[in-house]
Amino acid sequence: MTTLFFDLDGTLIDPAEGIINCLHHAFDTLGIKDVPEDLHWCIGPPLHDSFATLVGPDRVDEALAAYRQRYGELGLYEHVVYEGIPDLLADLNRRGYQLCLATSKVKVFADRILTHFNLAQHFQHAFGSELDGSLSNKAELLAHGLAVTGVAAADAVMIGDRKFDMIGASANDIATIGVTWGYGSVEELEQAGAGRLVASVADLAGLFG
Repeated sequence: MTTLFFDLDGTLIDPAEGIINCLHHAFDTLGIKDVPEDLHWCIGPPLHDSFATLVGPDRVDEALAAYRQRYGELGLYEHVVYEGIPDLLADLNRRGYQLCLATSKVKVFADRILTHFNLAQHFQHAFGSELDGSLSNKAELLAHGLAVTGVAAADAVMIGDRKFDMIGASANDIATIGVTWGYGSVEELEQAGAGRLVASVADLAGLFG
């Protein structure tokens, strides 16, 4: 195993405040009053799919534009890096692993987040979706990541907190590690076929010690 693909939201950072604030901004902009009380389920899936459920397919583009307007100005800074993550990434670099980000978040935002929180230095590649929605599917994103890096699937592992990470990796024959400190439950990760589960950053580090 030479290459580690990391999810972003719920794996490296807790994005809840920024995402939920931007969702409410989108609802306000569209004049939508009937809003679900709990929006944490929106953390992880492609945003386009979440908005299709929340505002209907006909208003997705409008909602995305409003969301991204606030996210680009404020929301991407309203995140918290999970304790121990910077040290973990630095240690993995020292051990010779190639680290790649693999997020369904738009790449231009993901790049800014990595830079703002001083994480960019640890990653050799950062893969994310495009503004037109392409590569938001984790299976397609990881296939793209393998093609760009030239890494064999057998030499890679996907580390993430949601079923989308596990399913996308399995579609590419990539091994999986599910982290349970994010937004996917143990049951969700197990049902999605996670190869290993870890409950803390220290436990994750121990797998590569």
